[in-house]
Amino acid sequence: MAARAIWKGVIRLGDASVPVKLFSAVEDRGVHFRLLHEKDLVPVKQAMVNSQTDEVVPYEQVRKGYVTEEGQIVVLESSDLGELEPEESRDIRITRFLPQAAIDHLWYDRPYYLGPDGGTGSYFALVEALRKSGKEGLAHWVMRKKEYAGALRLQGDHPVLITLRHADEVAVAEDLKPPSGRDLDKKELAMAGQLMSMLEEKFDPTEYRDEYRQRVLDLIESKAAGRTVKFRKAKRKKPAEDLGKALRASIKKERKVA
Repeated sequence: MAARAIWKGVIRLGDASVPVKLFSAVEDRGVHFRLLHEKDLVPVKQAMVNSQTDEVVPYEQVRKGYVTEEGQIVVLESSDLGELEPEESRDIRITRFLPQAAIDHLWYDRPYYLGPDGGTGSYFALVEALRKSGKEGLAHWVMRKKEYAGALRLQGDHPVLITLRHADEVAVAEDLKPPSGRDLDKKELAMAGQLMSMLEEKFDPTEYRDEYRQRVLDLIESKAAGRTVKFRKAKRKKPAEDLGKALRASIKKERKVA
């Protein structure tokens, strides 16, 4: 099935404009379950319940509240929040260009492929400009009543727009307590380097699949067919206290595999 655009926008770069469509570059592949009543397997519904009286509260009587550090409850109406929503726009404004890798991957959030919306001339001109410059653009836009900052970059032959996390959402390493421990001797460092060299290879994303999800799907298929499934849990190995011994064992194991 062909991919469907989730939103349309216009990249604004100075006086130039590039109409584009956004396509999600990632997909939720989690296994979703229905909540059922154990007695008759009828689906159950969630309801808002008064925590003191256990009475069901109709949706129209529910309000949003924020509890301050002092314990004060501030009630907000939908109209209050509506006044704060950003103005709707289709513009994706590029405010500056940065060298590739200038934005740490910690800031990346969700990627979107960009496709042409209508004429392709300006779209392919943008692709070629990104390719020749080797840079990525810093973008700002509003999508579905929410403001975004993002990185516009090239992924192969496709421009990609990646939303960025906000400044207060990323914990910087400087805020963490530095790790401490004994210094490694030259032999341990040499073995660690040797092990890294033996494990060095190109990244192949097809090797990394959600094995738990697949086991769940296999279980569902087996139960649907009326079969009984027994799972055997793998035993966890205790971590070795002797680093040198652990490195030697790992190198020996990799040599056998090779």
